Amino acid sequence: IKGYPLLEGYRGQEPADIPYLEGLILKVSEFVEKTPEIKELDLNPVFAYKDGAVAVDARVILEPAS
Repeated sequence: IKGYPLLEGYRGQEPADIPYLEGLILKVSEFVEKTPEIKELDLNPVFAYKDGAVAVDARVILEPAS
């Protein structure tokens, strides 16, 4: 990931909670995989902290399941 150095800590900032971010990505992926009506899902921004992360906004586009 091009922005990975930012997650490791930048200009004296604490590094992000990488395992938490990995879990977030996996959980979102599993949710989308189990929900065929989801055409698009956008989490933006996601703030990463030293103890977790927060998705501030989400946009989901649905389409009828086949």
